[in-house]
Amino acid sequence: MPNPTFRLATTDDAAAIQSIYAPYVAETIISFEYDIPTVETMRERIAGILTMFPWLVCEVDGAVIGYAYASRHSDRAAYQWSVNVSAYLTPAYQRKGIGRGLYMSLFALLRLQGFESAYAGISLPNDASVGLHRAVGMEMVGVYHHVGYKFGAWHDVAWLETRLQTIPVPPVSPMSIHQVIRTPAGEAALTSGLECVRL
Repeated sequence: MPNPTFRLATTDDAAAIQSIYAPYVAETIISFEYDIPTVETMRERIAGILTMFPWLVCEVDGAVIGYAYASRHSDRAAYQWSVNVSAYLTPAYQRKGIGRGLYMSLFALLRLQGFESAYAGISLPNDASVGLHRAVGMEMVGVYHHVGYKFGAWHDVAWLETRLQTIPVPPVSPMSIHQVIRTPAGEAALTSGLECVRL
């Protein structure tokens, strides 16, 4: 049986991650990018995210087949306890609990870091993605109408949110992912979502 593992991404995963993401750019409105990012661009994105936030990959038999990451919600200081989240999977591994598992591990790590809220934007229509985000506890906030133009049409984006935890007032600044990932709690959080995976 395949043996899935979750781990923190590295820049060496750039080519594998780019190959997963490229069809979403080229063939769908799931990504609002027009041009497929190069492997070098993806390497820079991974490095930038990992200075503060988790970028997780799922490996099956040594191959990266999906990923999920968090990023800054906004540059303004008051937003520092909030993140945006996103996940992408190779089509052959969809509907096997991997997306849900990656998000569960991601959220567990974000809680350890000291983040309070997570948000996800989903271009519509995309019932599968809305279903995934609802399955991990996210609730609809609202819809940005006609906010993106791709493939000759305007598209709406739904925004969902979840409260990761309630942080005391005043809050302290969140820790970087590298401050928590190698602790016992961080290691437990990283693997916690594997229980969702059904291959």
